[in-house]
Amino acid sequence: MKRALLVIDVQEEYFTGALPVTYPANNFSNILAAVDTASEHRVPVILIRHEATQPGATAFARNSRGWAIREELLAKDHLCIVDKKMPGSFTGTGLEEILKNLDVDTLVICGYMTQMCCDTTARQAVHLGFAVEFLSDATGTLTVENEAGKIAAGDLHRAILITQAMRFSQVITTREWTGRLAGRE
Repeated sequence: MKRALLVIDVQEEYFTGALPVTYPANNFSNILAAVDTASEHRVPVILIRHEATQPGATAFARNSRGWAIREELLAKDHLCIVDKKMPGSFTGTGLEEILKNLDVDTLVICGYMTQMCCDTTARQAVHLGFAVEFLSDATGTLTVENEAGKIAAGDLHRAILITQAMRFSQVITTREWTGRLAGRE
């Protein structure tokens, strides 16, 4: 098994912008721990950065504060940054080629938001033939309300994890993943 850790959209928009991630607790600490573990075990770390392209977009606008990758993450070892314009990290990017060149067969997903870019990327990965490990406590979301209804952050997060575990991913905690890499599982 050859893994790569995808750190999806850990950008300022989710910390200081209009979309503050609130659930689960300690999700950012767990993301940083996953990156450290990956580096320790020579698992390539790829940062994914979202850019909004809709006319008049205020969130994730290129070169805005919200578009910037969180400083603490950017300071850590990583192979590259892949910029995307859609929820799926493979759409319109060179990610698949990067992974194939690294002989990766398993993707580890962490970042934001659980139900949007993390979920979409995991599904795309399975369709492309990758195995997926989805870090349940190193992904995160917020309460969502729109014309379809309202759902609390915790309920939304759990619903996506349950769906991922049905078919797409092995859903595990950061600690469980660290144990796998260390040979304790």
